[in-house]
Amino acid sequence: MNLMHRKLCSSEKWAAAVAEVLPDWLARFELGDDVLEIGPGFGATTRVLVDALPRVTALEIDPASTRLLREKYGDRAGIVEGSGAEMPFEDGRFSAVVCFTMLHHVPTDDLQDRIFAEAFRVLRPGGAYCGVDSQLSFGFRLLHLGDTMNVLDADTLPSRLAAAGFEQVRVGTERKRLEFSAVKPS
Repeated sequence: MNLMHRKLCSSEKWAAAVAEVLPDWLARFELGDDVLEIGPGFGATTRVLVDALPRVTALEIDPASTRLLREKYGDRAGIVEGSGAEMPFEDGRFSAVVCFTMLHHVPTDDLQDRIFAEAFRVLRPGGAYCGVDSQLSFGFRLLHLGDTMNVLDADTLPSRLAAAGFEQVRVGTERKRLEFSAVKPS
């Protein structure tokens, strides 16, 4: 992430905005008792998840962010350093997997597809995989100057999630964001 992006995502203003919208979004899904968050970054979403869910594990690839998350939430969530494309968890462990505004930071479609496959692997049968990511706009492009930016295509995402094994795939876009949900068959 470039400096401007880091400042935004680590700000209290961003955390407050997330805290305002995320609880209502989460209420739309049956997430169960043991939820994995992929790529929490600075932890604005993790802050909401630990208050809303019985058990949260956060998987973060960046060592500095992992240390920060352990300091902030280590007594309330499992914080694990690792890649979403090679998750260090057993098959079928989690009741749900979530990710928020992180998939566009994954540099290739192939790596994104590996994350989808890993999310499928670590989910229990009947478990939900859902998330939100940003869509392309002028401001979003400016924020990502010098960053990795591989925006999800709403038209191809359903078939990509189905290829990973998911059913009941739903993808929608509104207000410059993409939302998705899918279920691992029972």
